[in-house]
Amino acid sequence: MKLPKYLNKQKIIGLAIAFGISILSTIFLRGQDVFYFVLGIALVIASLPFFISLILEENVQKVKDRMFLEFSRNLVESVKAGTPISKSILNSRNKDYGPLNPYLEKLANQISLGIPVNSALQTFARDLGTPVVKRAITIMGESEKAGGNIEDILEAVSDSISQIEKLKKERKAAIYNLVVQGYIIFLVFIAIMLVMQFKVLPIATELGSISGGGGGAGIPLGFGGMGTGKPASVEDLTAPFIYLLITQGLCAGLVIGKLSEGSIKAGLKHSFILVILAVLISTGAKAFMS
Repeated sequence: MKLPKYLNKQKIIGLAIAFGISILSTIFLRGQDVFYFVLGIALVIASLPFFISLILEENVQKVKDRMFLEFSRNLVESVKAGTPISKSILNSRNKDYGPLNPYLEKLANQISLGIPVNSALQTFARDLGTPVVKRAITIMGESEKAGGNIEDILEAVSDSISQIEKLKKERKAAIYNLVVQGYIIFLVFIAIMLVMQFKVLPIATELGSISGGGGGAGIPLGFGGMGTGKPASVEDLTAPFIYLLITQGLCAGLVIGKLSEGSIKAGLKHSFILVILAVLISTGAKAFMS
C-alpha cells in the first residue's frame, strides 16, 4: 500500500509511539497530574517528525534557490560567449548543482527530444516548485515572447534573483532581535500564567471562600459551575490557561515566521516550538508543583 505524500515511515512510527504512550498513560495515570505532562511528551513525539520534515524541506528549497542562482549565472556566461541557450542547458548536465541535478537532467532530456526551450523551462519551474524559480522562468518566457534579447533577459533575471536572495538575508538579519523578543515575551507570558495559576488564584479562592462564610471551596462566581451558581475551584479557573497558551504560541509563531522570512509556512516551525514549550511547561508545572 502506497503511503500519502505527506507521510513516511518516520512519521508513522512517531504517531504509533505517541498513540501507545497515550493509551498506557490513560490506563495507568489517568486522574493524576502527571497524566497531562505525559500526554504533552506524546504530542512532542508525534509532531517531531513533521517538524523535522518541515525544516528539511525548507532547507532544501533554500539550496535549490541558491543553486538556481548559480545555474542562471553560468547560463548567462555561456550565452554571452555565443553558445545557444539550448546548447548551454545541455552542457549544464555535466556540472554539479546539488539538488537541482535531477531537474536539470530532465530539462536537458526534454530539449534534446526537440521540446521548445520555453515549454521545457516551464516544466522545470513546476517540478522545482519554488516561488523564486517560478517567477524567474515566467519573466524569461514573457520577455522572450516580447522579442527581447535573450542575453539581456538572462542577465536581468540572474541579477533579480541575486537581489532577492540578498534582501532575504538582510531582512532576516534585521528582524533577528524581534524574533528573540517574541520568544522572550512568550516565555514571560507563560510565567505570568503560572503565577496566576499557583499563586494568585489559590489566594483568591480562599478569600472568596472566607467571604462566603466558609461554606464554599471557591469563588462563588458561577463560572466553574457554568452558570449554575456553584463555586468555582482553582482547577475550574485555570483549565482554560493551557488553551490560551497554545493559541498564543500558534499565532505568535506564525507572526514571527511572517516577519522574519516572509512566509506563514516558515512560521510553522516557530509555532511548533512555542506550542511545545507551552504544553510541557504548563503540564510539567502542574505535575511537579501542585
